[in-house]
Amino acid sequence: MRGAVHQKIWKCGNGAAIVALVALASPKATATGPAAAGAAPDRFDRVVIDAGHGGDDQGAGGPQGLLEKNIVLDVARRLATRLRDDGLEVVMTRDGDQAVSLEQRAAVANESHGELFLSIHANAAPSPKARGIETFFVSLHASDEAAQRVATRENSAFRSATGSVGGTDPVAAILGDLTASEHLAESNEFARLAHEALAAIDRHPSRGVKQAPFYVLMGVQMPATLVEIGFITNPQEERALGSKVRQEQIADALARAVHEFGRRYDARHGVARQGERTAPSGGS
Repeated sequence: MRGAVHQKIWKCGNGAAIVALVALASPKATATGPAAAGAAPDRFDRVVIDAGHGGDDQGAGGPQGLLEKNIVLDVARRLATRLRDDGLEVVMTRDGDQAVSLEQRAAVANESHGELFLSIHANAAPSPKARGIETFFVSLHASDEAAQRVATRENSAFRSATGSVGGTDPVAAILGDLTASEHLAESNEFARLAHEALAAIDRHPSRGVKQAPFYVLMGVQMPATLVEIGFITNPQEERALGSKVRQEQIADALARAVHEFGRRYDARHGVARQGERTAPSGGS
């Protein structure tokens, strides 16, 4: 733990409230610089999980009536349980069926001072044949037209809820210095770890790691990745996503990716993990 913990409450547009436990962080090392004198090392110990959509924003829907907002919350909760059982702190941007704005999601994430932000979604397409998993990290320009369509669909939820995002061009207003920061490289790294783990689920179809201008990733000040865990508009994938077995498999895969990212993160920051010893900085 990096400091005391207090309860933070954000009001939602529908009158509901988001309650999160937010740590009052002590000074941390930057990703490229040493910790302040006497400060604890920048250890990987806190993950922010963002279950997409919620409340009136149902997200995508499947042919049998399955809703994205419900499936991704189920997976997020399962993942949170695993990570907490393994000793990590977890902050969820929503842990119920409430609408959460872009600003609220970013505020929950940034005030928690986490080391990783993971946004979980289910994909959709006009063709019921579209299937497979995709992972994304943020970029001003999409990798391809398909990636742009996914970003446009997910971003539309924030526009429909508020009429705009921040009252201005969200890409220009929110992206800021992110493209020049170390967070992009780490976001790419985790996106690839998550993609590899998800694709290993009984050879689950893979659509690759891509970049796109997702609003929900732009405002967070930490490595950030968005995962599309399958196409809810595909009848076979809808059935799978609605099953406890598949949800457990997805949560297990994402937990493995988080732990591997954490191991690499700590190694970069010179943090010895249990059973490991960091090499002396001056060599042998």
